[in-house]
This record gives sequence, structure tokens and C-alpha cells, in this order.
Amino acid sequence: MAKKTLEHLPDLKGKKVLVRVDFNVPQDAAGVITNDRRIRGAVPTIRALLDKGAAVIAMSHLGRPKGDPVKDKPFRMDRVAVRLGELLGCPVSKVDDSAGPLAKAAAQALKPGEVLVLENLRFHPGEQGGEESFASAIASLGDAYVNDAFGTCHRKDASMVAVPAALAGKPRVVGLLVQKELVILDRLLANPARPFISLLGGGKVSDKIGFIKALLSRVDLVLVGGAMSYTFLKAEGKNIGASRCEADKLDLARELLQLGAGRIHLPVDHLVVDALDRPETARVVEGEIPDGTIGIDIGPKTRELYASKIATAGTVVWNGPMGKFEDDPYSHGTRAIAQALAQCPGITVVGGGETAEAVEAFGLDTLIKHVSTGGGAFLEYVEGTPFAALAEIDDA
Repeated sequence: MAKKTLEHLPDLKGKKVLVRVDFNVPQDAAGVITNDRRIRGAVPTIRALLDKGAAVIAMSHLGRPKGDPVKDKPFRMDRVAVRLGELLGCPVSKVDDSAGPLAKAAAQALKPGEVLVLENLRFHPGEQGGEESFASAIASLGDAYVNDAFGTCHRKDASMVAVPAALAGKPRVVGLLVQKELVILDRLLANPARPFISLLGGGKVSDKIGFIKALLSRVDLVLVGGAMSYTFLKAEGKNIGASRCEADKLDLARELLQLGAGRIHLPVDHLVVDALDRPETARVVEGEIPDGTIGIDIGPKTRELYASKIATAGTVVWNGPMGKFEDDPYSHGTRAIAQALAQCPGITVVGGGETAEAVEAFGLDTLIKHVSTGGGAFLEYVEGTPFAALAEIDDA
């Protein structure tokens, strides 16, 4: 998908550039940022624009505000602006508005080399509603638009679609982050190095139907873990004990198993517990899962088998953890897969979301060729879903 990039922007000296970033960072209950990966990801684009003599107006959503000023306080962009300033090494101002008079005044006062962060876009109902008047008010603040928020490219929010539409005739490009995502994903879909292996984990088969079908038309092997593996095993007639299972998706699982016959591998052993809150009962079982026990992670033989397959791969795409990795007793499967990808000489791609959080938590993200910033966007792009947000970006 050839889209114009920062290289195609005209002289930006004295210009104000609207940059849609993805600052939807994880926070604790008090609103303290617990992982700044998404903020760090936007820094190269912002810095490049500043180096061109522009002033930058950054905008993003954060969390799921409900319209209650007290309960929504943790979703204000103040901490994000502070962290962005620390990463850029320069002051970053923040305005308590996104499209009203306060935002307009702050944008007008902005000087070349300065950065302004707008208030959480979702504080305004027009953002998720795609409201044109809201989008027009934001569009009036800038002379150009940069989409550097791959993680929200699959959404039709005003800042993603209506704002660039309102800026038709002015430069509209993708930032360095989105540019990298598109280059890697297009290469992955067009001509992947083989063997092409996919790893699938996470909770639900139903969340990834289109993704799985798209992969099965391209990959040589699919290695399955996580809770979704129990639905597949149940569909094969295997006992899964009290493990999580989508009982209403067994026919779908059988269809996918038939579609990928000979290419879909399921776990051969499992870490099981008597109850999720009783890690002291954890033990490994081979084959079927006994009644009264819950599958919680792939077992050591499966880890070894999957790692041996990954070692031979030309391309590996991984989406979804292998187990309940957030709790250390159950993190071994996901960690083993992350280590296998880190050691793989082929092209290794992690598809955002929880999987990206896991590899970073293990300190292995820098050893993987590409860690996507989009979870849902990654899945939908691989499925072939057209993105309205990208349609509004100028073609190269």
C-alpha cells in the first residue's frame, strides 16, 4: 500500500502539523503509566517534524472514559505529555481541550520546534461518532496531517478519518511508525520467506476467524497455544477437563482444522491446575487433560516441539500468548516462544497487543525483527480489511 510519507512533505518551516499518535498506554488504578512503549514509538516521527522546522500538535485517545469528570481523571493526557517531553528532551505543553477555543488559542500560540498535546479525544462524543464538525474544528488547527497511529488505523474515529478528510488539499501522510508497519506487513503478505510459520494463542478462536483463514491461505505451519487450543482439542474429541472452551464454536474449529489439515499443530502436553488461584497444584500432563483440572499453559514437550519448528523458519508471525503469562507460574510457555523467536534467524513478527507486552516484559522485544504497535489493526490488515483511515492518506 503505497502512501505518502514524511519524505513527501513540503517545506514545514513555520507550519503546524497535526499528528495522530497512539498514546493509549496502559495505566494503573491511579493513572500512572506502566508501559510507555507507544509513546516511545511516536518519538522518531515527532522529532523528524521538529527538525524540519514544524510545530507539532499531537492527538490521541486514552482508555475508555465514560463522561464522569471524577472517574475519568486518570484518562487525562497530562502524564502522557510529561513523559513525551522527557523522551523528546524538550518541553511539551498540554491543553485541557481538543477542539474548542482553548485548543485553538494554544495551537495559534505554538511556535516552530514546540509540541502541544491535545486533551483525550474521547472526552468529546464526536471522536468515536466520527462527527464532522468536531473533525473540522481539529483540522483547522493544522497545515498538514500525519497518521502515526497504526494501532487505531482499523477504526473510523473522527481523528482517523474525518480529520484528514477535512484537510483534503493539504499534505496528508503516514509517519515513520505506520510506514514501517505497512512495509513489513505488505512484504509479509506478498512474498514471505519460507517456511512460513504462524503461532496463534490467546483466548478465543472467534476473535481470530478471519485472521486464521487468511493465514491458512499463506502459511506452511500453524502452531496453536493459549486457551484457544482447548477449543480445537475439544473439537477433535479430546478431553480438556475444566479448561476454557468456546462450546458454541466447535463446528467452526472443526472447519478450520479441516481447512488446515496437516498444517495445524496443537499442544501435546499441558500445564494444569486444580484452580486458577492455586498455583501450588500446577503440574504437567501429557495428552488429554484430566477432569477437574484446568489447562493454563503449554507444557515442556510442546515448548520444545514449537521451538524446534521456529528454528527452521524463514518467517514467523506470532499473535496471542501461549498461556496466562501475566502470572509468573504460568509464563513459561509464552517466554519459551519469545526466546525461540529471538533466536530465529528468519523474519520474526509479533502482532501487537498482549503478545507485544509479553515480549517486552521478558526483555526480548529488541531481538525480534518487528513488534507491531497494533493488535486489532494487525489482525484486520492481515485479513485484508480495507482501512478507511489509510484511504484518506495521499497516495504516493
